[in-house]
Amino acid sequence: MAVINRTPDSFFDAGATYELGAALGAADRAVASGADILDVGGVKAGPGDEVTVTEEIRRVRPLVAALRARYPAAVISVDTWRAAVGEAVAEVGADLLNDAWGGAEPQLAHVAAAHDLGLVCSHASGLTPRTRPHRPAHADIVAEVRRHVTAEAARAVAAGVRPDRIVIDPAHDFGKNTWHSLELTRRTADLAGTGWPVLVAVSNKDFVGESLGLGVTERAEGTLAVLAVCAWEGARLFRVHDVRASRAALAVVTKLRAQGFTGRQTPRT
Repeated sequence: MAVINRTPDSFFDAGATYELGAALGAADRAVASGADILDVGGVKAGPGDEVTVTEEIRRVRPLVAALRARYPAAVISVDTWRAAVGEAVAEVGADLLNDAWGGAEPQLAHVAAAHDLGLVCSHASGLTPRTRPHRPAHADIVAEVRRHVTAEAARAVAAGVRPDRIVIDPAHDFGKNTWHSLELTRRTADLAGTGWPVLVAVSNKDFVGESLGLGVTERAEGTLAVLAVCAWEGARLFRVHDVRASRAALAVVTKLRAQGFTGRQTPRT
């Protein structure tokens, strides 16, 4: 899943793909690098200038329409928590609604159901979208995430979303500190064990940077390490900025798992 931002203030690319032409160019490069899913976003996840529903639709709807015409076989995802935005992009060919804010607008599931779209059910600690937590505390972060995302998945099914259209996401860093995100990485298998496909969106995130003491543009190697661990533990979808490098790292994990590698092989003599 390749990140395609139409925002002037995104944390990683700082607005480099805000213009429609630049966003289409980024999508072209992502597809050429092996992206299966194009994830379009019109609002920065963190705090910043207000983006109204009307403005978010203005940013994402034309891009989704253009991508649908350009790449008929690609899965087009839209990163939004708003039902009105979901409705607007469903009308022009979106396939998946990526709700990183844990069901902040429950009606989004009904939009997905009405248009037979996929839905990402995530955990954001009950935060209001685009806010940061103050000293987040969780007795057992993995158990809490597991309870929430499976409940959201069940609610989506009850709303009419097809079970084979549902993905769960622990949402690293959303309402969590670095320790929480590392623990979720280490125990990804606990989430994969629910039976729902697990999406991880860890690319260049703060917990990677804080773990290594590195800035936002210096986290590529740390990101690949986290992706590899999550893949080994059972994650199946990976939202990334660098598609080519990520696919290469994940291909190695796939090969190791196919050969039954355990990390305890006897050296050849």
